[in-house]
Amino acid sequence: MTQPVHIVGGGMAGAEAAWQVARAGLPVVLHEMRPARGTFAHKTGLLAEMVCSNSLRSDDDENNAVGLLHWEMRAAGGLIIAAADANALPAGGALAVDRERFAEAVTARLRAHPLVTVETGEVTSLPPPEWGEVIIATGPLTSDALGEAIRAETGEAALAFFDAIAPIVHFDSIDLSKAWFQSRYDKGETQEDRTAYLNCPMDRDTYEAFIDALLSAEKTEFHEGEAASSPEPTPYFDGCLPIEVMAERGRETLRHGPMKPVGLTNPHQPDVKPHAVVQLRRDNRLGTLYNIVGFQTKMKYGAQTDVFRIIPGLENALFARLGGIHRNTFLNSPRLLDGQMCLRTQPHVRFAGQITGVEGYVESAAMGLVAGRLAAARALGREMPPPPPETAMGALLAHITGGAEAATFQPMNVNFGLFPPVEARGGRRGRRERYRAYTDRAKTVFGHWAEATAPEALAALPA
Repeated sequence: MTQPVHIVGGGMAGAEAAWQVARAGLPVVLHEMRPARGTFAHKTGLLAEMVCSNSLRSDDDENNAVGLLHWEMRAAGGLIIAAADANALPAGGALAVDRERFAEAVTARLRAHPLVTVETGEVTSLPPPEWGEVIIATGPLTSDALGEAIRAETGEAALAFFDAIAPIVHFDSIDLSKAWFQSRYDKGETQEDRTAYLNCPMDRDTYEAFIDALLSAEKTEFHEGEAASSPEPTPYFDGCLPIEVMAERGRETLRHGPMKPVGLTNPHQPDVKPHAVVQLRRDNRLGTLYNIVGFQTKMKYGAQTDVFRIIPGLENALFARLGGIHRNTFLNSPRLLDGQMCLRTQPHVRFAGQITGVEGYVESAAMGLVAGRLAAARALGREMPPPPPETAMGALLAHITGGAEAATFQPMNVNFGLFPPVEARGGRRGRRERYRAYTDRAKTVFGHWAEATAPEALAALPA
């Protein structure tokens, strides 16, 4: 019998990797510690559970690097993007999902696959060579035991930073005499998309009172084992800063960030320009839950309800989930991983997902897709080339496996700054023209790679 590929972690990356390996005709053992051992962020034992936003961000595959990553995942037959498309919610130009139905769909597809075995239980050490090909995709909440095993093997002393979760509000507790539906700049092709966000306006006095309350609110303590081990400031990832940390950087920071009042017109007061706007985005298919966009927080629960009810329209808000703070573990991948995502000291072990230093659901799933294909190829005695750096997947992979400076490595979202520059034709390009050049080039190159390295075609690759 063919030796199975072992995948540790059933989040976005692990689930996608398992799917790609099984498509190659290889058995997979997917190890997931939940629900036998939970985390303070997860609520279920479902695979690919979302714990932060329900958005996979922009779906624009012509002018946006994240949208291009969506396109590549679709072209490669990705499980995560297929489940997202099947459970999508209106979200302007973004791809947002009903998070429970999404996770249920991913879990059902994998558990129903005859080559996939899901084993519940914690893996507490680096798997031995006898396991054969291994992918570790334990994500931002890698267990303490496995984290310590990784530290012992790699010699890395600092593998953690802190991430934060935004609150979710019951829709029927929002005051629609103050809030209104509108996507910024009315973006979207359908009326649903153009009204995908709920907007709560603030005048100057309300905004100033909100900032005062935010800055003075009690903040949460770190969970056991999470306290910073050095006197340095807590190293939050800039793409997911708690709102109070943003406010500490300046009273106007939020008004120029998640609360910017541009591209919106309040129908209740069309002649009054809001000083700031809080946006909420639909969080489930039924439209009964809305999450507060960009409002990750480390305030204590009681303080959160007091502060957020200052927001016009949320004075009587009922919260289905309050915000929280959690550890996000990641490797110094440029120093530790080779171009095939393998640990240099133990090449049978690959890493995938957020633990490699990519940031975001989409990026995590994409790295799981690549790791799954690479592991399947090697298990079959083949060597598969990684995706070219001109593609979104290849640009991310090149960044974490050597493109970034190891001394200053921090988690990274996909962006066009990671891509090899496009050659100018006929002079200087405008931004949109340049982005389109990146995506056109990537689609051509990725199409060839995806076809040549499709799991079903692995047996035809030269050994």
